[in-house]
Amino acid sequence: MLLRDAALDLLLGSACVGCGAPGRLLCAACGAGLPTSAVPAQPDPCPPGLVDVSAAGGYEGVLRALVLGHKERGLHPLRVPLAWLLGVALGPLLAPLPRGARGGLVLVPVPSRAATVRTRGHDPTWTMTRLAATAATRAGHPVGAARLLRLRPGVLDQAGLDTAGRAANLAGSMTCPSPPLRRLAAAGPLAGAVVCDDVVTTGSTLREAQRALEAVGLPVLGAVVVAATRRRRPPAAGEG
Repeated sequence: MLLRDAALDLLLGSACVGCGAPGRLLCAACGAGLPTSAVPAQPDPCPPGLVDVSAAGGYEGVLRALVLGHKERGLHPLRVPLAWLLGVALGPLLAPLPRGARGGLVLVPVPSRAATVRTRGHDPTWTMTRLAATAATRAGHPVGAARLLRLRPGVLDQAGLDTAGRAANLAGSMTCPSPPLRRLAAAGPLAGAVVCDDVVTTGSTLREAQRALEAVGLPVLGAVVVAATRRRRPPAAGEG
């Protein structure tokens, strides 16, 4: 499989999204430089009540290129490193879980607008969330993934909205229908949910997802993302 992918990349004239080197979509050097431990990624200012957020790193450089390449350019093989990075961010929440324990975690992706999924031809957040859960399961952790959340009609694209605009756009925008909840309950005991997304900016999306899950009685233990944008609050006097 790896040899076939490499041959296809070369035949199609692919280049590394990180450095532009010809060949693989992620060259060995850029792959070796990916983060290996999670970092706190709480937005600043932070939406009241938001659970702890972890990221693999900042939304810049190779991480930014991976997210945009997969989401906007349809470079589907990038789902593998993105899922791995989401797993890195998930690390702090996996550490307390005994391997093989009952009552694990369910990774819940933030929902995408149906029109956006149709335009892109795939749902990048669900793809990397599902793969991250599979990798955690293979490593012996009690982790699953489920598309529990749906967007109500009328939600706008978040691009270009400021903090207040994002919060207003997303307020009450997500719901957790009963059928997927029933399937989740039938699968066995659960410790709680983890909200997953590719990037955290203001935290409004994560907070709304948390609200919708908690509204149906599902505890949210944390949120994980591939990358976090830099802080938006202007530095106070005396801050560097």
